[in-house]
Amino acid sequence: MNKRTIRDLSDAEVRGKRALVRVDFNVPLADGRVTDDTRIRAALPTIQMLLDRGARVVLLSHLGRPKGKPDPKYSLEPVGRRLAELLPDQHVLFVESTDTDEAIKATHNRNAHVILLENTRFLGGEESNDERLSRGLAELGDFYVNDAFGSAHRAHASTEGVAHVLHPAVAGLLMQRELDYLGDALENPQRPFVAILGGAKISGKIDVIEHLLPKVDQLVIGGAMACTFFNAMGLETGKSLVEADRVDMAKDILARGRDKLLLPTDANVSPSLDAAQSAHAVPRDAIPADEAMFDIGPEASAQFASAVARARTVIWNGPMGVFEKPPFDAGTRAVAEAMGRATKTGATTIVGGGDSAAAVAELELENAMSHVSTGGGASLEFLEGKVLPGVAALDDRR
Repeated sequence: MNKRTIRDLSDAEVRGKRALVRVDFNVPLADGRVTDDTRIRAALPTIQMLLDRGARVVLLSHLGRPKGKPDPKYSLEPVGRRLAELLPDQHVLFVESTDTDEAIKATHNRNAHVILLENTRFLGGEESNDERLSRGLAELGDFYVNDAFGSAHRAHASTEGVAHVLHPAVAGLLMQRELDYLGDALENPQRPFVAILGGAKISGKIDVIEHLLPKVDQLVIGGAMACTFFNAMGLETGKSLVEADRVDMAKDILARGRDKLLLPTDANVSPSLDAAQSAHAVPRDAIPADEAMFDIGPEASAQFASAVARARTVIWNGPMGVFEKPPFDAGTRAVAEAMGRATKTGATTIVGGGDSAAAVAELELENAMSHVSTGGGASLEFLEGKVLPGVAALDDRR
């Protein structure tokens, strides 16, 4: 990675300074409590390193979609309480505003080690990347750290605008880890390099397919998006989700991909999602006209697991079926378990955020992977080969 990180900062740049850190604390809440603190925990190494180096840490984050004005249900106050529990040795202060004199004053409070400011999306200029707001946010710190990979694909005032105003502007440890894993996998993979794509629609993954196809040794396609390819092959797909306007595109990808493409040989089908008791496996050329594919079949699961076992680098984005509804979770489970085994034999295994990350968490296999990305949309755009504004704005290594 050619961007400066907090590891590159000199002692003089950190000690006694205010580190303005953009984190991704967009976490689920229920009854005023954080129900999943994964993203908060992911930011702790950066926060701790800055504290250990003598900085005061000022945190910025968004939460939900409050439409540019304060909304109590999107307050970060419960997040502040959870953060204080995770940092019992530090004085964590929550401030109910962001770009105000009160907030600036709080950042100079010598008794506070960590200051969490209120939701950046309560500010009208945040999502429009307002320059005046960016300058206002820059008053809150002496240097800027972006550790919010999950928001790096958005050019907002707190993710991109402020980095043009406040310097040094560097990556945090989580951001660095994300970029190192995803970047190395795409630019310098150990081979064989296998990418596994799933999810509902080919349209959401077309740029990923185009970017990965020349790079990988094998492109594995599961999930409902496989049905659009089946249709392009002239197969009956029954009531399965098929994107009619993408069939010609699927034909083109099949023609170009040839032996690189691996599609399911069988499907787990049922008359409807709610008729799980009627689920049964059929070859891909025998999907009944009145049924739909809701998962890859057992043969395909074994086939995909075998592709993972041969790989030295694996990137996975998108589930193989409707994993929230057993028995249509079997394909996703098979891929996750195969990746866990591959990690043990020295392969680099990367789960590219979003639904696949949620599935891995549900299966309690997060620690079995080399890396599980915290950014759904950001990791997808990275895999598409797009420049992430929140990364591009950071200082280059000299």
